[in-house]
Amino acid sequence: MASVVLPELGEGIEKATVSYWHFEVGKEVKEGDELVEMATDKAVFNVPSPITGILQEKLVEEGKEVKVGEALAVIE
Repeated sequence: MASVVLPELGEGIEKATVSYWHFEVGKEVKEGDELVEMATDKAVFNVPSPITGILQEKLVEEGKEVKVGEALAVIE
């Protein structure tokens, strides 16, 4: 099991907003798949899946803000 966390964003950016989930809970994801789209006031980017597995839980809903290092989802 692995937690997907918001990675370091650089340049003093400490938080981002979940824009769009590319997968639904219960679906298989492969390592490197674009899992979730995130937005800051400077950029939009995708966070990839760190492992191949089943998306067990989305910990943050679309439109919600998270800080760097916080968990976004759980993959098993």
